[in-house]
Amino acid sequence: MSPQPILFTAIIQRNGEMNAAFVEFPFSTEELFNKKGQVKVKATFDSKVEYRGSLVKMKSDRHILGLTQEIRKQLEKTFGDKVSISLIQDKEERIVEIADDITFILNENPDAKILFDKMSYTHKKEYIRWIEEAKKPETRENRKGKMIQMILEGKKGI
Repeated sequence: MSPQPILFTAIIQRNGEMNAAFVEFPFSTEELFNKKGQVKVKATFDSKVEYRGSLVKMKSDRHILGLTQEIRKQLEKTFGDKVSISLIQDKEERIVEIADDITFILNENPDAKILFDKMSYTHKKEYIRWIEEAKKPETRENRKGKMIQMILEGKKGI
């Protein structure tokens, strides 16, 4: 049996001066999930946009959930707007799908591959998305090389 989703409505808030948004989670993660820190979740915004992310504590009493620019665009909402959220804890393993050409370049660079494999799901996803968003094949090739270089320089994400 799947767990009952947690339902709530929140106001989309702006993170400082950045074009970054979040909503406050109005419940105790300790009581609901037995966790004080980060809680991985699957959320659905306004019953139409699905998102896998985390509830995190950011210098506040409450946990927050980020809303990417992409989510806000799909919802046609912005800072100050209300959004309804259905949320469950995400216990599935998070695996980043990696295209064969990217796997090949990682395998050709074993030191970079070791560092990449140790990265969080989010950082891996950032690198892969950055490469896959390239519109031209030469840009994709360039980015693969840059990714290897950045990983070897210790950069965890884009």
